[in-house]
Amino acid sequence: MKALLLGDLVPTDETNPLFESGDIETLFTDTLDLFKGNDINFVNLECALTDGTTPIKKFGPNLAATTNTAKVLSDIGVNYVGLSNNHIFDFGIKGAKDSIKALEEAGITYTGFGNNYEDSRKNLVVEKNGEKVCLIAVCEHEFSYALENRMGSRPYDEYDTLEDIRKAKSENDRVIVLYHGGKEHCRYPSPRLLRACRAMVRSGADLVLCQHTHCIGCYEKYEGGHILYGQGNFHFVKPPLPGKEETWNSLFAVKYDTVSNEIEFTPIVNQKFGITLAKGQEYDNIMSSFADRNKELQNGEWKKGWHEFCVSSSSLYYGIIKKACLEDSPQERNDLFAHFLDCEAHTDVWRELFPTYNATNEIDN
Repeated sequence: MKALLLGDLVPTDETNPLFESGDIETLFTDTLDLFKGNDINFVNLECALTDGTTPIKKFGPNLAATTNTAKVLSDIGVNYVGLSNNHIFDFGIKGAKDSIKALEEAGITYTGFGNNYEDSRKNLVVEKNGEKVCLIAVCEHEFSYALENRMGSRPYDEYDTLEDIRKAKSENDRVIVLYHGGKEHCRYPSPRLLRACRAMVRSGADLVLCQHTHCIGCYEKYEGGHILYGQGNFHFVKPPLPGKEETWNSLFAVKYDTVSNEIEFTPIVNQKFGITLAKGQEYDNIMSSFADRNKELQNGEWKKGWHEFCVSSSSLYYGIIKKACLEDSPQERNDLFAHFLDCEAHTDVWRELFPTYNATNEIDN
């Protein structure tokens, strides 16, 4: 089968009116040809499609968009979406149900979401001409994940997810894992994320795509499997944070041939109201820096890149610790501290910034 696998899609203040009116030419320009001739066109839907006005309590933005987004996706050829991310539950049960209804009415199959934790673990299997391809969409623990008795996204679990992958591989020809995690705006994986992705490949995953970071990271072929540590967004057009222009505005479309196990990366860039294929010097710059990071992943220099990123973020993490768990700490500061302990991407930074004595206990008596 031919698969086109894309990252985060969120209609924004700039683009939501165009999704509402169905202006696909302005929104997608020359990227529309990417969707032709594929058996699987997959997008991560990272917002609620709802007119609900009651957001859940969280840190960070609550993302919602017009329900017509589902029709737009169908019109350009998207037939599968992932709902395992940290924003699909931003408007609670109503927002999630509205999103699912919109997708179903548009004829789009979703995965990575369930009525509770066990229900969320259902895999998506695509069958054609005797071939079976399984898609497993999981996310780190940040706001939207399913609980034992509450609906939500399918969370990554270091035990259950590997078991799910092994079982899926025994029943299917190929297994694709969409992992919504990693540290936002960081081009390198954490040591934990690298180990987790490699473990998923050893368990049977043929391709692991890490999304959520909003930037293109680095790639390796590991024991016959493909791992992309950071795909970038798909369609999330808005003014980037200061200093994040280069990372935010470039992204990869991933083409995967499930028969040959060949993978192809197509760079895309943001423009004012949509996206377009990268060309000329812009294309060369994206692919050249990507190749450099891939080399760093092989020679060990990626650890330096990861460490430097964590150090650059240290003031945020030190500030959270300083203001939490004191007698006069407001509850919100304690809640923020709890959130940073809950989410794997944040605990990865904690571990880098606060190494234990074990790292220096090397005395030989």
